[in-house]
Amino acid sequence: MYDPAQLRTFLAVAQTLSFTQAAHRLGLRQSTVSQHVRRLEDATGRQLFSRDTHSVELTEDGEAMLGFARTILQAHERASAFFAGTRLRGRLRFGASEDFVLTRLPEILESFRRDHPEVDLELTVELSGTLHKQLEAGRLDLVLAKRRAADDTHGELVWRDHLIWIAAEGVRLDPDRPVPLILFPPPAVTRARALDVLERHGRPWRIACTSGSLSGLVAAARAGLGVMAHTRGLVPPGLVPVPDRAGLPELGTVDFVLLHGRRRSAAQEAADALAGALLAAGDRLHGPAGRRPPGSISDAPRRSAV
Repeated sequence: MYDPAQLRTFLAVAQTLSFTQAAHRLGLRQSTVSQHVRRLEDATGRQLFSRDTHSVELTEDGEAMLGFARTILQAHERASAFFAGTRLRGRLRFGASEDFVLTRLPEILESFRRDHPEVDLELTVELSGTLHKQLEAGRLDLVLAKRRAADDTHGELVWRDHLIWIAAEGVRLDPDRPVPLILFPPPAVTRARALDVLERHGRPWRIACTSGSLSGLVAAARAGLGVMAHTRGLVPPGLVPVPDRAGLPELGTVDFVLLHGRRRSAAQEAADALAGALLAAGDRLHGPAGRRPPGSISDAPRRSAV
C-alpha cells in the first residue's frame, strides 16, 4: 500500500526536520521530496508534518508513521537481500561517539548483525574528535559522530539538534562565581563549543570534572558538581535542562553525521549497509532508551549554589 521510496523520503524529513536536508541526503530535488510526502499523506489520509516557512515538525500521526515506515522498509530490504542471494562478508570497523552509549544504538547493531551474520563487526566508542582522527588514519570504516564545526560539510546528516546546558534537578548557579563545568577531555566537540561560547560572552568558568566516559560525566552532574553541554534529544535520565534565568549563553546546534572511510572493499559494502540501517532508524537514536521527557529545574527543589 505504501511506496518504499516515499517512506524513505518521509524518514529522511522526519530525522532532519528539513525538506532541503532530506533532498540532499537522498540525492533528490526538493520538489520531489515534497511530492513524496504529499503522496504519502494522501495515501494515509492524514497530515504527517506540520510545516511553515520556518520549521518542520512531526504531527501525532507522523510520530505513529515512524514505526510503521521502519518496519515496512526493513521487511522490504530483507526480502530483496534474500532473493538477490547476496551475503555481506568481511570485517567492519565502526566507530560511534560517546553520545550514543545510553541510546538504542545497541538494538540497531543487534538487528544488523542478525541480518548479516558473516560480517565481523568491531565497535569503537570514543569522543567525536578522536573518531574523526581514527577515520582519517584509516583505522575505521564508518563513523557516527558530531561534525567538528558548524561550517563543516563533511558526512551524511543523520539529524540536527540543539546543544543545551543540563544539570541535576535543583542545581542553581551563583552569578558571582565561575560556571562549574563538567567536560569531556580534548578533542571533544561539546567541550570546545562550551568553552568558546563562554569565552565569547565573557562568562568566567572553572572545570569541576573531566572524564572521557559519558557515564562519568553523568555521575558528576547527578552529584550536583556543575553543568554540562549536551544534545537536547539525548539528555540522560536524572538530568534536566538549565533554565534560561541562569543566564548561560546559547550553545547553538550540532549535526550528527555518518562518515565513510577510504577503503573500497567488502568492508565498504558492509559499511554502506550499516549506514543505510542507521539512516533508516535514525529517529530511534533521539534520546536514551527508557528516558522520560526532561523536566525543568525551575520547578524542582533548590540545592546549594555551585
